[in-house]
Amino acid sequence: MIPRARATGRALGYQIFYRLPVPLRRRLVRLAVPKYIVGAVTLVRDAEAGGAGRILLLRQPPGHSWTLPAGLLQRGEAPVVGAARELYEESGIRLAPERLRPAVPNAVVHAKGWVDVVFETEVPASSTELTVDGAEVFEAAWHPLDDLPRMSRATANLLGHYGIGPRAGEVPPAAPPAA
Repeated sequence: MIPRARATGRALGYQIFYRLPVPLRRRLVRLAVPKYIVGAVTLVRDAEAGGAGRILLLRQPPGHSWTLPAGLLQRGEAPVVGAARELYEESGIRLAPERLRPAVPNAVVHAKGWVDVVFETEVPASSTELTVDGAEVFEAAWHPLDDLPRMSRATANLLGHYGIGPRAGEVPPAAPPAA
């Protein structure tokens, strides 16, 4: 139970806060709340793959490990739009944002101050041309889920949330949405 004096102090604080002009309230909230970097990630599966399936991974500088197509959102950009943009920029796969569906969980909050908003899609690998720029991305390739290459720690951790890869048993998968 909250002591009466403390509750009264909180009530007074809220009364003062809500009398302030909206721009000042927003500025105060921005100063007081934690800040996160928000990225958009796309998990692209091969629609034609049998068995365990295959996913698209990218080898980016310095080139020692593989990652998922991903990048930071631009200011005011919807996460699904950012995911579609980054997918095209990094792999050459151009999809309308409507072709991407939210993964479950859709957002993964990392301890180091960033949030990944994750989307999934499928494309037929045999008819999907992969194009990389050689600077931001060295190579894009399809990899079997039961034989993944060395991935970055962040990618392995993120895939673990979806029951994929070496961290699949360590990171609890999300519960399916209620029907």
